[in-house]
Amino acid sequence: MTRKQRLLMSLSLAGCLLSAHTAYAQASAQPNPQPNSQPNRQPPAFTSAEVTADRRIVLRIFAPEAKTVTLNAGDIPLQDHKAPLFAANEQGVWEATSAPVPAGAYRYLFVVDGVSTIDPRNPATSESNTMSWSLVVVPGSDFLDVRNVPHGAVSAVYYYSSALGRTRRMHVYTPPGYDAGKAKYPVFYLLHGAGDSDDSWTSVGRANFILDNLIAAGKAKPMIVVMPAGHTTREPMRAAAAGGPAPRDEFSEDFVNDVMPCIEKSYRVLRDRANTAIAGLSMGGGQTLNISMMHLDRFGYVGVFSAGVFSRGPRTAAGTPPLPVVIPAEWVQQHANNLDDASLKAGLKLLWFSTGSDDRLVPTSQATVDMLKEHGFKPVFLESSGGHTWLNWRDYLNEFAPQLFQ
Repeated sequence: MTRKQRLLMSLSLAGCLLSAHTAYAQASAQPNPQPNSQPNRQPPAFTSAEVTADRRIVLRIFAPEAKTVTLNAGDIPLQDHKAPLFAANEQGVWEATSAPVPAGAYRYLFVVDGVSTIDPRNPATSESNTMSWSLVVVPGSDFLDVRNVPHGAVSAVYYYSSALGRTRRMHVYTPPGYDAGKAKYPVFYLLHGAGDSDDSWTSVGRANFILDNLIAAGKAKPMIVVMPAGHTTREPMRAAAAGGPAPRDEFSEDFVNDVMPCIEKSYRVLRDRANTAIAGLSMGGGQTLNISMMHLDRFGYVGVFSAGVFSRGPRTAAGTPPLPVVIPAEWVQQHANNLDDASLKAGLKLLWFSTGSDDRLVPTSQATVDMLKEHGFKPVFLESSGGHTWLNWRDYLNEFAPQLFQ
């Protein structure tokens, strides 16, 4: 290579290096693209839910871009028939305060721009049939509060249901001292309502704390409480077509063939009738009647909360008087053998009903009580104040449990 050729190659290489350096410098001078031009708003420190000294519930949620926030919380009493109104502060925290409420547990959801959302700042939750709810507990009740007494245990128990062909879940309360001893205990089957799940009696229903307090005070016998899942979900409950067969009672099959045998095998329970009770609220009250009246030789105590034998009759239009409740003839026929068996009535120590005066099911409860009296039973019917809510059902459990196994 000649000297001239070497000089030309050096100049060409220097030009390439200069062009590359210039391109890099220009690229470095360009601002980095930002994925979001909006400032990143961090939530401020705040508490939700908060209970004030006068038993008001203050609820807060950080939603700086929201246009509306409302509340879904059926048991929280309304003030002037209006739900608590939310307002946002300059930090983007929406806040609302309820009217004073009775002591107890309350489910709630925020509805942010029409979308239901659980409270992200509150780890306490309660399951219903179709969703999870946030939970706030308002203290001030001797029988509901967590007190300094011995506590039982609540277990989520999974079992295989031969009736349904799959694994199912139930919750089981064992009384204080159960794990440390060898004694056998009476068993109380406690059923939930149509909007609930097997979790509900111990989350929003506070059943374990109610039993803890009753047992500690000597008002109730130590007992095992079994809370099964009342929804089978395999086949919807619906009225049979005209002239067709009655729908299969999947829950009763699961309860008798799988739940009770599982409990009797896995727990130290007394199996005789005098040490076995069953009760339920609303849908669970109807299930209680179906099961107990078909297997009356197995239950010495029966409780029906805000329920009765449900009629499939026509509904009345809004604003018109309700039609008289008539107990379905097919229900009476289905249970006729036990309804009219005098020998079975002797071992039934308690048949207890209670329904709130504002509950639309008062006529159903009353008609069921009247029907049972016609067949020689001696039911107790207490009409309380209030409506179809957990505010009543916790009270009913507190009244019913002390009457068991005495």
